[in-house]
Amino acid sequence: MIGKRGRAARVRYGLGAALGVMSMTGIALAQDAGGDAALVARGSYLATAADCAACHTAPHGGKPFAGGYGIASPLGSIYASNITPSKVAGIGNYTEAQFSRAVREGIRGDGAHLYPAMPYTSYAKLTDQDIHALYAYFTHEVRPVDERAPVTQLPFPFNLRFSMMFWNALYLDNSRFAPDPSKSAEVNRGAYLAIALGHCDTCHTPRNVMMAEIGGKELGGASLGSWIAPNVTPDPVSGIGNWSSDDLFRYLKTGDVPGKAQAAGPMAEAIEHSFQHLTDDDLKAIVAYVRQVPAIRDGADSRPRDSFGVASGREAVIRGAPGTLDNGEKLFSGDCAACHQPGGQGSKDAYYPQLFHNAAVGASTPDNLIATILEGVDRTVGGQHVFMPGFSRGSYVDELSDQDVADVGNYVLTQFGNPAVKISAADVASIRHGGPKPLLARVGGYIVPAMVGAAIVLLALIGLVVARRRKA
Repeated sequence: MIGKRGRAARVRYGLGAALGVMSMTGIALAQDAGGDAALVARGSYLATAADCAACHTAPHGGKPFAGGYGIASPLGSIYASNITPSKVAGIGNYTEAQFSRAVREGIRGDGAHLYPAMPYTSYAKLTDQDIHALYAYFTHEVRPVDERAPVTQLPFPFNLRFSMMFWNALYLDNSRFAPDPSKSAEVNRGAYLAIALGHCDTCHTPRNVMMAEIGGKELGGASLGSWIAPNVTPDPVSGIGNWSSDDLFRYLKTGDVPGKAQAAGPMAEAIEHSFQHLTDDDLKAIVAYVRQVPAIRDGADSRPRDSFGVASGREAVIRGAPGTLDNGEKLFSGDCAACHQPGGQGSKDAYYPQLFHNAAVGASTPDNLIATILEGVDRTVGGQHVFMPGFSRGSYVDELSDQDVADVGNYVLTQFGNPAVKISAADVASIRHGGPKPLLARVGGYIVPAMVGAAIVLLALIGLVVARRRKA
């Protein structure tokens, strides 16, 4: 599972009494001081469930919710804004109505449109009560920071924010969450947590040519630039149908299910900043919801991605045989075997995971394996810091070239994972530079010339028609 935006800031927020009071439908709001404190605490919990800190706090010591983190998108970096109650740099002058419009409709207080890197298409489902609690938290509990976040500067024509008006008209469903009467209360609660707050669909649902989620393929897996957010529907081959409810609960709580998967990249951040802090009942509700969504099968998958491979004895064979190792074997022996063990079985305490029966190694696409080698793993859950160094440029361990990463990746795939998957140096270069570009990003530079050309052709046709009529 790979989820939200990719970065490694670590910001913790105490949840206090809020851990027991979140309500999907809202509660009556007391007017006394105690009621206000409970409302703010509930807003804090909701902000955690919505993972607001993941994007609105810059990495490496950024101030909470002050923005400044550049969210990588195929069209360029989109900088998260300052959402502290600062009156000069944040949302301190927002009314609750303006706050609601920004969160649920993607329209700032000054009327400018936000880009859907801010998942307002999911937040549109939030109830009025939860918007009220969030507003109370951000305006009364968050510390104001009077520092403006960098301005997003996308290339023309994507810098024309008003164009989002037309995109929203086509793709924004601005209706509130409505419980499905045919589902249990737990499943409905899980749906609200996963979609309206957690916006799991934002990452795990594939997108069309206009970069909007494709209806009918919810949670079926999607590319997130360098990472893949995999299929998390209950299909037993392409999805997580072979995972037990306890497996899913443990993954959301810790990011680690030995013999299946470990969270890295943006999903590690989602677990670190959001999921690990939710109540057990809320996590179980998310599990209940995910387990009953329509299953989606990918024809490229022949078996579950966590079912490939066995422990290898190759290291024992090649050790002490100079001149017989290819580059991938040398790199694995020097950079990987010390932690993951020569046979790929990982450390005895499972801190370093096994490489066989591992979703990143058995997937039908190698993107997450490549991204993990390049970027490493960095998550703090339950007070434990889980870390693997990256091997990209500037690595303090070993700086690997595109061909090096391809070679060691292919060795790992052959020995422990899906041997049908092959990695080229070009694949690594693509992931290193943000992943494959969608069609809209590739043709963006031609949109304006095409529009100008179409206008010229149209004017020429009009002129031709006018000239013929005059002759007639």
